[in-house]
Amino acid sequence: MTEGAGIRDGELPDDLTAAEAGMWQSFRNGTVYDLSSGDTVVDDPHGGHPWGPERTVRARIVCWLLLDGPPALAGRVSSLKLVGVQISGSLDLAGGTVVPYVEMRGCRFERDVLLPEARFTTMRMVDCSVPRLEAARVHTEGDLHLPRCRFHNGIRLTDAQIGTDLLLNQAIVYRDRSGRSIAADGLAVGQDLQAEMLESHGELRLRSATIGVSLSLRGARLVNPYTRFALNAPQLTVGRSLYLTPAGVGSTLLSGTTPARGTRIQRFACQGGVRLDDGRFGDAVDLERARFTFTDDQELSLRRVQTPELRFLGERPARGMVVLSGARVVNLMDRADAWPGPGRLHMGGFGYENLVPRGPFPLDERLEWVAAATAEYNPEPYERLATVLRAGGEDEDAREVLLAKQRRRRESLPVAAKLWGYAQDWTVAYGYRPGRAAVWMAVLWAASSVAFAHASHPPLKRGEHPPWNPTLFALDLLLPVIDLGQVGFCLLYTFVLLGWVLATTVAAGATRLLRRN
Repeated sequence: MTEGAGIRDGELPDDLTAAEAGMWQSFRNGTVYDLSSGDTVVDDPHGGHPWGPERTVRARIVCWLLLDGPPALAGRVSSLKLVGVQISGSLDLAGGTVVPYVEMRGCRFERDVLLPEARFTTMRMVDCSVPRLEAARVHTEGDLHLPRCRFHNGIRLTDAQIGTDLLLNQAIVYRDRSGRSIAADGLAVGQDLQAEMLESHGELRLRSATIGVSLSLRGARLVNPYTRFALNAPQLTVGRSLYLTPAGVGSTLLSGTTPARGTRIQRFACQGGVRLDDGRFGDAVDLERARFTFTDDQELSLRRVQTPELRFLGERPARGMVVLSGARVVNLMDRADAWPGPGRLHMGGFGYENLVPRGPFPLDERLEWVAAATAEYNPEPYERLATVLRAGGEDEDAREVLLAKQRRRRESLPVAAKLWGYAQDWTVAYGYRPGRAAVWMAVLWAASSVAFAHASHPPLKRGEHPPWNPTLFALDLLLPVIDLGQVGFCLLYTFVLLGWVLATTVAAGATRLLRRN
């Protein structure tokens, strides 16, 4: 019988093997076609145990069923549900429209699965062994599920359109010839992309991808020693949150819930650079307990990221850099021991509105955090921190930050200006500690009063000078505004200059206090 003959009335083609004939009938029934032996070792699709012809069907017959299969039996809905089946040849559905529901569990593919520009309602491949999945511009109305599958030469999902969820949980993906494990530039997912406990050996690429709800890489392990990035996702848009957080190992809890106490967890771990530049995240970027392993020229890049909350709560990377230049967040949740040291943190133009430290983060360590981000003097990180502290009612801490800014600036000045800066710091703390200036005024007033009490004071014209009072005379010199009539021709410029400096400092401090109140 030629191909296609008898398809319309559901007759069984003559050239099918026994395994294929059984698959044909199961397709018309809409039932599961299970060829597994019951032995877990033999049935492992990733193991080395051979599967004979009794468990093998040709990819050409599978494509025939999906693209132009027989009608369903009366009262049934045709679907392809395979368990423990080996598919020989290349499964090529490129450009086709697949109406039946497709689900393959524990199956083994001898050659690549080719789905570019194909259209599905729902496509599920669970715990399958696949040389490579080529699915650029594939379109599904529902889900694309690939959990626990192993892809030996990568996945391509460039410009794919997934109607609801894309699942890659516990999948293992090895790199292709270009060094990419998953190439998904321009991917669009209607709801969630879940890749929890994913193992990626190569570059996971999500440039300009759009995820409708959340992107979860909980417990994932990304390894790419070959090129610069393990996760390369600039211009990524996520409707809610990006999770680079732990996952419970063996937990039956739903995704996103906190593992029960005592559950063994697996952290998100990344060996290779991470690039999330220009990303937009509707709720948060969560790095809780994330572990990054970089070389000296690799980095966690969050340039110009925008998100309401950044949870920077991972392990401090031993090498490499963290770059937040131009990022904009509302809440910065962090820990003191999560940030890298001097020279490995860049925060130029990084804007945040609230600090939410997890655990102790004293001001001196916060100042070290700012200093670590400014290899050369830059006032902006100090001013940003002072603004946030002042908005939170921490005016005293804000003044300490601005004082630290002046001290940092002093180190970049010429020698003469540096000496003058030390003098200002020692005497009046650049005006940020007005109480110190008031103490200096009191000391100078007392000292000058004693000195003038023992000094001669002959008048120029008898009877034309006010009664001599050394205390008022000293006060007249130190206060630049009030004239008590005691100076006359005995003006002492040094005291006047000191009075201007100290009185201005006290006035500035009082003004800041009144403005805050």
